[in-house]
Parts: sequence; C-alpha cells; structure tokens
Amino acid sequence: MNVGQIVDVLEELYPLDLAEDWDEPGLIVGNPQWGVRTIYCAVDPTEETVNDAIAHGAQLMITHHPLYFKATHTVAGSTFRGALVTKLIENHCALWVGHTNVDSAERGQGFAFIDVMGLKDQGPLVPHRDNPARGLGRIGKFDTPILLGDFALDIAHNLPHTESGVQVSGDPFQEISRVAVLPGSGDSEIMAAARSGADVYVTSDLRHHPVLDARQETGLAFINTPHAAIEKLVFNLMVQDVPAAVRARYNEEIEMLITSINTDPWNVRF
Repeated sequence: MNVGQIVDVLEELYPLDLAEDWDEPGLIVGNPQWGVRTIYCAVDPTEETVNDAIAHGAQLMITHHPLYFKATHTVAGSTFRGALVTKLIENHCALWVGHTNVDSAERGQGFAFIDVMGLKDQGPLVPHRDNPARGLGRIGKFDTPILLGDFALDIAHNLPHTESGVQVSGDPFQEISRVAVLPGSGDSEIMAAARSGADVYVTSDLRHHPVLDARQETGLAFINTPHAAIEKLVFNLMVQDVPAAVRARYNEEIEMLITSINTDPWNVRF
C-alpha cells in the first residue's frame, strides 16, 4: 500500500468537496508513492503527537485539525509548524487532514457522537448545499426521555478525560429526548439547533453572550464539551471504516492507531 492509495480511500469516505469554502483538507505533507503499513490518528498535529506517530512507526498521520489554518509563505524549520513538516518528511511520515469534510460526512463527527451515545439518527443539523443527507452536525433522538443532568454525565463518561470537563446550561432535572450536536466550535449554529426542535445543543467553545441570549430567547439547554475530546470520537469509526474500505478495494490490511495524547490546552483547573 502507498500513501496515494490510502488517500483515495479517505477521500471517498470523506470527500473534499464536503469541506467548507475556507477549509483546505487533504494530503498536506508527503509523497503519494511512500509506502504505508501503519496509520496514526490524532485530533491535532502537535510536536507531541507527531513525535508519537513517528515513535509508533507510522508512515501516515491523520489529523482532524489542520497544521496550517492560514496560508503561509514558509515551511522553514525555524518555525514550529515548519519544524513539524521537516520532521515528518525526514521520517517519511505523510500527513492527511480531514477537517470540515469529515464534519459533514455521513459517518463523520456528528454521527460518531450520536452513535456512541445511543441516539437514533435523524439526519444532519445543517444539511450540505449539494447533498442534504450529509452536512454539519447531527440530530439524534432518544426513544425514552432522560434527564439533562444524566445525559451530561453520560457524555463526560464517554469522552476522553480533560481538566476542562463538561459544562451544562439548563435545568439538570429537565427531561430531554431530541438532541442537536455539532462537535467542535458550534455557537454559530445555535439558532439552527433551536429551529431543529432540539431540547439540548451539544457542542464546544460556547461563549457567554450567545448562550445567555439563546437561553432567554429559546429555552434551549446547552452542553459545552472540550473541543478536542468530542472530536476524537470520530476516530472510533474511522479505524473501522478505513481498513474495511482498504480491504474491499485493494484486498490489503493496514494498522490504524488512535493517539492516547490529550491535546486539550487547558491542563489545570482550580
């Protein structure tokens, strides 16, 4: 197997045309002809995760977040991102980024959350302009209502541990059955969650004023999750779907690893 073959599989599962207009996912570092036996998955391409991928003998690193969010004129090793590019190339480890294209994929970020939480899939929160079956976020439904506080505890138990923890805005004794989720920064879609008829909106990076206003205007409850923790859930699906697709297309086996490294930047809580 080589990098190009794996990229073809990845971009069939997570098409690049699902990405938001400002996003540039895909193969970022590496030669498509490099061989691949082991793939290492992490939410963030940091010095620690890159070193760990190399230590595990990976020839391809998949991250959810981009190495470069903005255009650059240099990949010099004197910059911290350039140093990561240099290290990856020196160790023949390619980097493929699946960002908002993975967010909008059918078995992407939103589906990963409702799958692990045992919710029934009701479709995307924000349908994609070209494919309404796909899109940002997801709506899920419980057959039997549960308490908001119990749901938040279940989320905390199913996410990787962080010092940030899980926060709730709402009555913990409120019964909920319909859930809107958008893993990652989601306060731009608060009104979409409200319009969906959800009882609670699960996302990350929620800010004071948008939540305060929405609580008063809509009555919607909120669960604020650590950004990297909720987005790590998608790798539970990816390590099933990618090897199965490789097997079906090429009759080959690959190894996929999920990092144990916590990249949440908030490491102390007082």
